[in-house]
Amino acid sequence: MSAAYSTGLPAVIRGEEAYRAAQRQKRVQAALGAAILLACLLAAAWVSEAHPATLWAGLPRIGEYFSRILPDLRWASLFADAETEGSIAFWLYRLPEWAWLIFETANMAALATLMGSAAALLLSFPAARNIAPSPLAFHLARRTLEALRTVPEIVYALIFVWAFGVGPLAGILAIALHSAGANGKLFAEAIENADLKPWEAVRAAGGSWGHGCRFAVLPQVLPNFLSYLLLRFEVNIRSASVIGFVGAGGIGEELYKVISFNYYEEISAIVLLVILTVACVDLLSERLRHAAIGRLEAAR
Repeated sequence: MSAAYSTGLPAVIRGEEAYRAAQRQKRVQAALGAAILLACLLAAAWVSEAHPATLWAGLPRIGEYFSRILPDLRWASLFADAETEGSIAFWLYRLPEWAWLIFETANMAALATLMGSAAALLLSFPAARNIAPSPLAFHLARRTLEALRTVPEIVYALIFVWAFGVGPLAGILAIALHSAGANGKLFAEAIENADLKPWEAVRAAGGSWGHGCRFAVLPQVLPNFLSYLLLRFEVNIRSASVIGFVGAGGIGEELYKVISFNYYEEISAIVLLVILTVACVDLLSERLRHAAIGRLEAAR
């Protein structure tokens, strides 16, 4: 018994020493990785001229700007008419015009989301590695989606404003192209995670590649597609508010004007309306997403 114990003891000691050595190696690797990351961050800050002194000097100016755009609301006249300074009505005196522009922005985002997601749906099946009809089709679809989502919406908007003139059409097309690239990648990844047993059954029964996509894969991934579509709609509300800065219509064009002319209180009013719109769309999309996904899963 004692011999067996004395024989096993060195093995235990060696195991503990190996464990400690592995722990030390992990700590060294973690420290080395942290040092490399810190060096990369410092190099990036130096290249981008994000100097701490510059940041520190600019912080008070940011606070000053925010203090300027805050409305001069007074409790005594808070609920007075639009002619009384210090009232909410005086602050939001152009609410009907802004509400219409926000409605236009939401329409731009909705139409662009539908157009972009339709294109993403068509490209996502050949862009999925597990069901792509050929390597050539896979790479063409993948590279197309990458090209579409790499270019920012505002660059597309500048091109389309030059081609079609100032207005919502340029914004719709710009957001639709970027949405096609972004949603196409998400759709393709959802397809790659799908169970291929129904696909193999459809193909074994003589179904075509299109039949497999329609009847074997699409029912599985449709809840994910719907979730991504609604999420993209929320993102596109924000995008539609920004690309108006280059004349692509919507509330962004009005926001650019009031910023250019330093109408400070109007800036805060428009920003507040945009935030409220995005919050309402977020809540509505969440409810629609859960309801639709629940119905789809129940149908399956």
